[in-house]
Amino acid sequence: MTTSKKILAMIDGSVYSNSVVDHAAWAANRLNTDVELMHVIGRRGVGNDTANLSGNIGLGARTSLLEELSEHDAQTSKLAQKRGRLILDDASEKLQNAGVEHVTTRMRNGELVESVTSSEDTVDLILIGKRGEGADFDKLHPGSNLERVARSCTKPILVAARAYKTIDRVLIAFDGGASCNRAINYITSEKLLTNLPIKLLMVGDQGTLPSKSLEEASDKLQHAGHPVTSEVLPGITEEVISAAVEKENHDLLVMGAYGHSRIRNMIIGSTTTAMIISCKIPVMLFR
Repeated sequence: MTTSKKILAMIDGSVYSNSVVDHAAWAANRLNTDVELMHVIGRRGVGNDTANLSGNIGLGARTSLLEELSEHDAQTSKLAQKRGRLILDDASEKLQNAGVEHVTTRMRNGELVESVTSSEDTVDLILIGKRGEGADFDKLHPGSNLERVARSCTKPILVAARAYKTIDRVLIAFDGGASCNRAINYITSEKLLTNLPIKLLMVGDQGTLPSKSLEEASDKLQHAGHPVTSEVLPGITEEVISAAVEKENHDLLVMGAYGHSRIRNMIIGSTTTAMIISCKIPVMLFR
């Protein structure tokens, strides 16, 4: 049954793509919604490379080289298109086998962030892997595209971990802010996490934290039918949340995304990025 809601799942050739598709199937079946798979072929900067390669040789040789480079670029583009189509077709088949009735595919040339933001108005949930195929896997850092997408989009973003695992327990890193309240509103109004047990965790000095906001969020979740627990713990936010995820076997972390300026994050770091790095489970972000 086709609905007005739609999930946008971004896939590439990385090891995270299978997990993105698995999470998309899980979300689509719980929300009873359609899935659009998108694969973006990035710009390669061919013009600059061509100029660099041919700028210091003779006219005749340069003309010949430019023709060869142009032919090579055309072949590369054709192969990228063919590869992208295979990636999309395989993912579409996997979703349909998982019970998702309505799956569409789209391939775009350009920048991933631009492709996502231009489609944002027509979707309700965005799925992306923690790292893309262009990421440096020798470094423990999420892909740069992920951070840019999370900073640019207003729709909820589900960031898939490397491998899919059934989501049975949810942890909300709650700070009483606007983004966390949007997360609570989403959870209570949508079916994605219906009936799943939820823990609200606040980190900091109990005497200075907005306990009333925590109580209101807990009441709202309980009224929506969720088994809810809440806790306030002292310590460093990233360390306390990461420890809770591991010790209590949560399957999904929900939190606000990049609540401070880029300049501030450059100076003292970002809690959002730290959580994505340290937690080996999917993270759902709200702005």
